[in-house]
Amino acid sequence: MSIKKRKVTIPISIGYGLTDLMGGGAFTIIGAWLLFFYTTYVGLTPVEAASIVAIARIVDAIVSLSIGSITDNFFKNPLGKRFGRRRFFLLIGAPLMAVYAMLWVTGMSYWYYLTCYLAFEIIAAMVLIPWETLPSEMTTDFTDRTKLSTCRMFISSTGVFLATFVPSILIRFFGEQNSYAYTLNGIIFAILFAVCIFISYKVTWERELTDKMKEEMLQENPSRTLSQKYHDTVQVAKDYISTLKVRAFRQHLLIYLCSFTGKDTYNAVFVFFIVYCMNLSSANAADILSLSLIGIPTTIASGFLLVKIGPGNLYKVSYTTMLACLAGMFAVYVYDPSSKLLLLYVIGLFYQIGRQILDFTPWNVFPFIPDVDELICRKRREGLFAAVMTFSRKTTVAIATFVVGVVLQEGGFIKGQLIQSPEALMTISSTLFIGTGGLLVISLVLAFGFKLNKQTHAVLIAEIERLKAGGSKADVTPETRSVCENLTGYEYEKLWPDKI
Repeated sequence: MSIKKRKVTIPISIGYGLTDLMGGGAFTIIGAWLLFFYTTYVGLTPVEAASIVAIARIVDAIVSLSIGSITDNFFKNPLGKRFGRRRFFLLIGAPLMAVYAMLWVTGMSYWYYLTCYLAFEIIAAMVLIPWETLPSEMTTDFTDRTKLSTCRMFISSTGVFLATFVPSILIRFFGEQNSYAYTLNGIIFAILFAVCIFISYKVTWERELTDKMKEEMLQENPSRTLSQKYHDTVQVAKDYISTLKVRAFRQHLLIYLCSFTGKDTYNAVFVFFIVYCMNLSSANAADILSLSLIGIPTTIASGFLLVKIGPGNLYKVSYTTMLACLAGMFAVYVYDPSSKLLLLYVIGLFYQIGRQILDFTPWNVFPFIPDVDELICRKRREGLFAAVMTFSRKTTVAIATFVVGVVLQEGGFIKGQLIQSPEALMTISSTLFIGTGGLLVISLVLAFGFKLNKQTHAVLIAEIERLKAGGSKADVTPETRSVCENLTGYEYEKLWPDKI
């Protein structure tokens, strides 16, 4: 179980990354098709459909906050001791993927869809939050973590491709008006997700318990008073807030939220844009989205580029590419050339390159954030940071999805109507171009100040190891001081406190 005794190989990295077939695939399908499915086949209004996603994700976001803390402390539980404080949740999450198939049936009530979607969001968080901490658990090496994260994103991009390619085939096979294509798609992916998560459980491991953890296990008192439980709850809340004091994490979180919310906005309205604004079929929309296949080689290239040019520059490449594609798509919409479908394919291909880099970079950066935090508080809090990221992400996507639903409905979109009014078409196109483009511009600006990369991380780790070995803070070099202060946002003298 020791980090030093187990080698992170490519097969291990692929096995770890398989869980993101669900993380990438499930939410790509949901983002691209759920609102369209609910308004076209189920008969919900845009606001009703969007409210299902918004309500479920806000509730799930609150629940997700507790999951990180639970997994950080699950080593005290008998199940955690036997199956792992992180990996136990993968084991129980695999069979629960059956809930995903339940999202894609017709003829049910609003409350059925809300309940099923809420259940799936919670199950997904229960799997993904502890799973996201595993690179930090399995190794401290930058290259090995990049290997794990690169394989993860390779699998994720495969999931994104399958999530767009398989619906395209099924829609063509069953026909535009047949909802069974979506139902069968849900069943196929539910089975696939369950198998992948179980494989990840089997091939991964966790770091050995520290002496402090073992001491906590011996001191654990099951009969805690109400006052003690209240104190614990307050402390957990303070811990979550404390993550935002880490400068690198604040920057990382803002970039992550703005860029992913921009991508979500694009996904939510793209099918509407293709079907209603461009007068093409939903199968055409699926085909353009399935160009995400380019994300597979893009992921491999991104893994090398992350090490060579650093996350900040990789962000710039991503956002610039996507903004250029949005401009190209806007030109096609305005001028409506006879070759518009071919042009949309070309633009869609380059958009998917930028989108894959956008997906790839934040979660490759994440494993290094807890190292920055360790220099501040001398603790390992991977689960806490994963929970804050998940909470923030789900809150913003819930708000964004609901806003899109309200904007569509207030902008004149009428459910089930094949031809929409000029006002509705303007609303759809404006949401796509202004909403997505504005958030990507903000992300691009923020990327210029992000300084966590291979070189600065190596300096940080070397300083942590020096201090762990009993080195004096007074002996810090000017370069190391500057790097540590830039990444943490703290004066060096306040780092690595004597009391913890």
